[in-house]
Amino acid sequence: MISAAVLVAPIHVIGQAQVSNGSRAAKGASVTNSRRTPPRLSDGRPDLSGYWSNNTATPVERPQAFAGREFLTDDEVRALERESRERTKASDSQVTQRPGEVGDYNAAFKEDSRWIVSTKRTSIITDPKDGRMPPLTPEARKRFEADQEYHNQHPHDGPEDMTTIERCITWISSGPPMLPTFYNNNYQLVQTRDYVAILTEMIHDVRVIPLDGRPHGNVRQWMGDSRGHWEGDTLVVETINFNGKRGWFGTPMTEGGGGKRPDEKMRVIERFTRTAPDILLYQFTVDDPGMYTKPWSGEIPMRSMNGPVYEYACHEANYAMVNILSGSRTEEREAANKRSK
Repeated sequence: MISAAVLVAPIHVIGQAQVSNGSRAAKGASVTNSRRTPPRLSDGRPDLSGYWSNNTATPVERPQAFAGREFLTDDEVRALERESRERTKASDSQVTQRPGEVGDYNAAFKEDSRWIVSTKRTSIITDPKDGRMPPLTPEARKRFEADQEYHNQHPHDGPEDMTTIERCITWISSGPPMLPTFYNNNYQLVQTRDYVAILTEMIHDVRVIPLDGRPHGNVRQWMGDSRGHWEGDTLVVETINFNGKRGWFGTPMTEGGGGKRPDEKMRVIERFTRTAPDILLYQFTVDDPGMYTKPWSGEIPMRSMNGPVYEYACHEANYAMVNILSGSRTEEREAANKRSK
């Protein structure tokens, strides 16, 4: 079973670190070098292909401990990265000490080299300036509360009441936007003159992005419908036509309720720029007027990595789904038997 807690794990990591605020604040290191010429394909476009990782200990939202601060100090970076590694190692003993569980992930599965992004930012979100996601609209708040109430009353009626993560349909790293979690933050980009394809390790999705100027389709999809174009040396991708059912940041979505649902009108703009031999700068903006009071943006310098990207066979041996549903039916029968006595 894939735990929903992993979606907010990076925030917990950075927020728990004990660091000194007396150190000299480190200036954000630029990941852009305008003088550098990126490698190019035969058509003259920058070569973005290869294997990339957005693994990081930097949280999506800025923790309250760093409110008002855009960047970390050098001492804080070292302390946070050290604590991230220690927490990963400590998870082994926690797995074996929790009674009643049939299994969980340990350090063998988790990233043990989580690093603060090279900009030393306190959050992946760069706008709004407080590093936090904007508030929900009143309508979205009502929808969210109604969904949660339904989910409380119907937690496991059927597979549709399970999260899209537990059902092996979507994962936060698939995007867009592509946000990191605590493991398997790996991607492969394949590029031709007319297409860019992005393979995501979790949950082994492929996004095929036409670059030939064709209009968007009219089919709503889990990851939306993407179209790309070049602005100088930057690949710009616009994605619309989301189906409004997938899991979202912080709260995995169930079709029956219990999560923050992106509106079908959501629009995501992504920008990919090769800024160094081993860095692909990933920037994004989420514009979802049906959910948020204003757009929000972020950036992650993705690092090159050795391939390949292995298949994440989520559906194979997904015993948790069957066990949870069968366990719920057993509880219902037991409750019915008690009422009949």
